[in-house]
Amino acid sequence: ISFCFSLFIVFLVVCWSVPLKSIEVELEVKDHVATVVSTLNYQNQEDKPLEAVFVFPLPGDAAVCHFSAKIGQTQIVAEVKEKQQAREDYDDALSSGQQAFLLEESEQSPDIFTLSVGSLPPGESASIRLEYITELAVQADDGLRFSLPAVLNPRYKPQAATVQVTSVPASQIPYSLSFSARVSSPRPVSKVESNCSLDPLQYLNKEQTQATVKLAGGHKFDRDVELLIYYKDAHQPTAVVEAGQASAKPGSLMGDPVVMLSLYPEFPESAMSSLSSCGEFVFLMDRSGSMGCSTSHSKPEETRIGSARDTLLLLLKSLPMGCYFNVYSFGSSYQHIFPKSVEYSDQTLEEAVKKVEEMTADLGGTEILQPLKHIYNQPCIPKQPRQLFVFTDGEVSNTKEVINLVKKNSGSHRCFSFGIGEGASSALINGLAKKGRGHAQFITGADRMQTKVMQSLRFALQPAVVDISIKWDLPKQVSATVLSPPITTLFQGQRSLVYAQLTGKSSEGAQGSVTVNYKLAGQPSKTQLHFSLKPAEDTGLTVHRLGARVLIRSLEMEEREDRGEKGEAVKEKVVELSVKSGVSSSFTAFIAVNKSDGKPIEGPLIHRNVPTPSKCFLNQLIQSSDCITHSFIYNNKNKDKSSYQDPDQQDPFLQLVSLQKASGCWLLDPALAAALGKTSEELDQSKPASVGCLWATILALIWLHASKTDSKGEWELLSLKAVSWLRTQNAPCVECVDAANTLLGCKVQRDVLGL
Repeated sequence: ISFCFSLFIVFLVVCWSVPLKSIEVELEVKDHVATVVSTLNYQNQEDKPLEAVFVFPLPGDAAVCHFSAKIGQTQIVAEVKEKQQAREDYDDALSSGQQAFLLEESEQSPDIFTLSVGSLPPGESASIRLEYITELAVQADDGLRFSLPAVLNPRYKPQAATVQVTSVPASQIPYSLSFSARVSSPRPVSKVESNCSLDPLQYLNKEQTQATVKLAGGHKFDRDVELLIYYKDAHQPTAVVEAGQASAKPGSLMGDPVVMLSLYPEFPESAMSSLSSCGEFVFLMDRSGSMGCSTSHSKPEETRIGSARDTLLLLLKSLPMGCYFNVYSFGSSYQHIFPKSVEYSDQTLEEAVKKVEEMTADLGGTEILQPLKHIYNQPCIPKQPRQLFVFTDGEVSNTKEVINLVKKNSGSHRCFSFGIGEGASSALINGLAKKGRGHAQFITGADRMQTKVMQSLRFALQPAVVDISIKWDLPKQVSATVLSPPITTLFQGQRSLVYAQLTGKSSEGAQGSVTVNYKLAGQPSKTQLHFSLKPAEDTGLTVHRLGARVLIRSLEMEEREDRGEKGEAVKEKVVELSVKSGVSSSFTAFIAVNKSDGKPIEGPLIHRNVPTPSKCFLNQLIQSSDCITHSFIYNNKNKDKSSYQDPDQQDPFLQLVSLQKASGCWLLDPALAAALGKTSEELDQSKPASVGCLWATILALIWLHASKTDSKGEWELLSLKAVSWLRTQNAPCVECVDAANTLLGCKVQRDVLGL
């Protein structure tokens, strides 16, 4: 009954006239910084004045810096005020018959915003303009990732939350989306890819440093709009100095110049090739109901939990001998395979793999806080650095509380996070990695989870960069005040951003430099960047606002750590900085009131929630019902589809991976023969005398090198472990390699294998 009632209520909302008619998005990317302008067009087609409330996602690290409304020919630009004051101004305006517009960030998660459009008279139209700035993250293949969150999944609420979201299937969204992008960089634009259909890329100059692209018509709101932008020679450190605001006070953040440094440290090859053979690897797997949703619209049969389970299997098989590990899973409650982390061996690996293969999306809601607390309460193992891997679709409402816990424990571990599927919270996934000194990855659409996760495992196995410090070399009359938190981690090929306020006057042509000193594998090293202090042209206040956003986020976390008198002082500082910079915060809101001399709007005000597309609509309905219904549906739905696979239909690659032993070898048995597409008799007849496991392991290696060259990043660690095992056998491999090539019809050379 509860399930049917939820279904009825949601579809009733859709049947009402929805005031939001269209969304127009214009994206401008300059190098790695994106400015996004969204225009939301409303129209009241009812016979009474109404208030429309729209809860929607934005990137968690976005700096929202402009909000305005246009009613007829009247343009109203919002101002930033303390949040409670803004709410009171909004309510006062509505009660007096005025039009008002309120934009506020969720107090639980910085990637959720609520837009309230108040007192829209019958037949009236309004256009809302929203602008934000964000940096684009560097991907494993050097692309820059921009994501326009079009999907807002229902957030699991472990306790009462203030944000209420109305979600419907993507096919029933009653408003349209148009999207265009302009890309420019000092370096040529190689290509732009997307998970959505795009019109052809149009270059604007012969150097190909400027280009435009548009989203093809008919977007269905069934996924976030993702762009991957590729430049030639992408890993170039840069510095952008931006002049202060002429009307702002010298010596203030907005009045002084601000510099944005983009650093790409390059580490010695010798350090990168030395992988650690120790560590405590803790895997935390989301098994909430929403993990039963499909990962990709193009492969509805492939579930998030199924992909995560296969990836976890690959991770477990890739761990080095000598390490320790444990696997946790969570939903409304949490479970662990072992009471505490255990040494990696054939026995413990086999036990873990069996438990992982049984995992389904059957644990209810998404309560990640308690398992994290349990993990952090476990004593660390001496000389085994703790590495935490978190897999989740990121649907929680207490994001800030979770990130705060990770930050408190950042000295004892590194956290690598993975956002699975459309609508994963960027604030949660990026926040876990940033505060946990790790690395974040998002897996959407047709992305292979295994490729991205194995890159993070490589990061975890590489020597940690320690003792990181920054040294500034500036003219005597100029000083730098760093706005960014201290750099706590550096990874090969990954960008580090530093924002700093520059106080004092410099002469024309003055230069500055910054040096990042650190230790890698015990060896001192440094990265240096020289830059001009001359302000760049045509940047507006982009760098200032990004710098203000970084400082605001740091202060907000400081306030959460101290709720006393000191916390109140920090909160006041955030409000002041937010108001002066025009950048949103959790303590402020944008408020616009139409104070023109028009006739007051009369009559009862009708409240309308604008529905948001949900990728996993069924799950939202289930979460509205009781836990018994929730568990029953997912247990029956997923066990058939994602928990059991006929061995004859299993991916041969995963089948082969599942057969590798902890030491790195394979056994010569019928299962291996089946994975290689051969019979046991064929393997036995071709086998050189008395080589057993040696023969089986070389067969597996040659099959991987011959059949899976395009996905080498996924099995390279498996291969290295197998080669290490072969070397310990002190047995000749020449005959085995030749026989294996003949049997499998391959031509893989011994040096390619690393033998």
